[in-house]
Amino acid sequence: MNIRFPDSVPAAVQGIPHSVRRANPGVRIIVAIAAIIVALIAARAVYNWLSTEQHIMPPPPVRVGAVTRSNVMAYEQTIGTIVANATVQVTARVDGQLDSAAFTEGQMVHKGDVLFRLDPRPFQAALTQAKATMARDQASLASASNDAKRYSILASMGAASSSQRDQFVAQAKALTATVQADKAAADTAALNLQFSVITSPVDGKTGPILIQPGNLIKANDTNALVTITQIHPVKVSFFLPQSDLPQIQQRMAAGNLTASVQAHNAGQTRESAKVDFVGNAVSATTGTIELRATFPNADGKLVPGQVVDVSVALNRFQNSIVVPHDAVNVGPNGRYVYALESGNAVLVPVNVLYDNGKVAAVQGKLKPGQQVVTDGQLRVIPGKPVTIAGKKGVHGRNAAAGK
Repeated sequence: MNIRFPDSVPAAVQGIPHSVRRANPGVRIIVAIAAIIVALIAARAVYNWLSTEQHIMPPPPVRVGAVTRSNVMAYEQTIGTIVANATVQVTARVDGQLDSAAFTEGQMVHKGDVLFRLDPRPFQAALTQAKATMARDQASLASASNDAKRYSILASMGAASSSQRDQFVAQAKALTATVQADKAAADTAALNLQFSVITSPVDGKTGPILIQPGNLIKANDTNALVTITQIHPVKVSFFLPQSDLPQIQQRMAAGNLTASVQAHNAGQTRESAKVDFVGNAVSATTGTIELRATFPNADGKLVPGQVVDVSVALNRFQNSIVVPHDAVNVGPNGRYVYALESGNAVLVPVNVLYDNGKVAAVQGKLKPGQQVVTDGQLRVIPGKPVTIAGKKGVHGRNAAAGK
């Protein structure tokens, strides 16, 4: 009697009687093991098929840059603040009523230019009175001097006593001192009249008028009439870490420590000037030291209080190996680059001397003209071939496949 099995029953057991299979459950285990073996054989065949030379993955594409040798100037980058060369708060030197202002707010003024005028009449009257008093006392002095001379002659002839002579001589001397005091008072009155016209003590730019004409003002008041800021020239103040002190002192001694500044707006050009001031102490709080450089600022683009980017040249690396900044990588054992040798990417450890974000001066087993990987390093296997992106040649897929 022939037994027909369903299609779901594996072919390996279709020849076994149904009664045997029901009586021996271990057959199911044998069937499962056989299925697993068949699957492993199939997977092995697929793996061998994928491992043929026809299906080897091509070398990863990379971008490269050239190794050069040149002199590299090392710069310290920091933030600086523009400081006015001089800031003067203009106040009155005499009491009086503010009569007028002779400038407009924000105007550039020069030393000696008239800024304010006080009511001059009280000062003119005081000067006239001082001169009149001096004239009166000068007339009295002339009379006393003549009397002193006459009594001196009479005393020598015995016609007048010595006491009378001494009295007139002393009176002449006293009036001489009085005239001198009158002259000083007249000079003071003339000076006060001069002070009624307030002039600029420096060249600079005026700020807002803080006390308007018509107000009564006091001499040397704490409230300034106007503030003048000198902006030609200006200084830039910045701070560098104390670790840079040896280079700072060395270049200052040589007279070639310079600083260049650039405002944060992209259109501002960079200006350079010599550093003319190094602080006399390192800050215990920040561990930095202050430096200053003076800029002519002829165009007035640098404004006191403005924040600028500062670059200071501190060191020079002569005849150094230079690679693109993007070629330097950081690994567990330090920094390295991938150099191309015979089409393979070789890992070369390097010591970075200076990196400005564009190029890096390094020490390592690199030669000028050699190519280093600047992009695509994540897919590079050390010692394995790479493909230069956008370049056809021996590093393409067909070459790697042996065709």
